[in-house]
Amino acid sequence: MNRHATAADFTRWEEMAKTMTMAELRWACLDCFRTASNWRGFDAVVEGFYIDQGCTYGDEIRRRDNL
Repeated sequence: MNRHATAADFTRWEEMAKTMTMAELRWACLDCFRTASNWRGFDAVVEGFYIDQGCTYGDEIRRRDNL
């Protein structure tokens, strides 16, 4: 995988996030940011892809925290 995140990716992640438990969201968010960190300095596109995914899961966590 060596591509930028698309609108379809964000839609898929948002829909998936709605079905996840808070524990699953937190784990997935952390996993995305760790994976992005592992790519830092090697491939900025892949790094950004995982940052985008992690932020999308983080948005769902914040939405639920604000209910």
